[in-house]
Amino acid sequence: MNNSVTVYSTPTCHYCTMAKNFFKTHNVPFKDVDVSKSRESAMEMMMKSGQMGVPVVDINSKIIVGFDPNAFTDLLGLKK
Repeated sequence: MNNSVTVYSTPTCHYCTMAKNFFKTHNVPFKDVDVSKSRESAMEMMMKSGQMGVPVVDINSKIIVGFDPNAFTDLLGLKK
């Protein structure tokens, strides 16, 4: 299955690092968008999630706010 994963993050966010490490550990390719460097990216994240906090994870157009490995696993169809 081809999954589309985008992680909206900042360099100083511990939970963002945990989310990215989750995807790396499970060999899931993802796009990392640093919202601290781009106002446009931050606005995109806020439009998708209604949130200003990071991480915001977009998996196949489903939005997860925060680090939620169970939601990541379910949406990606990974084995538990």
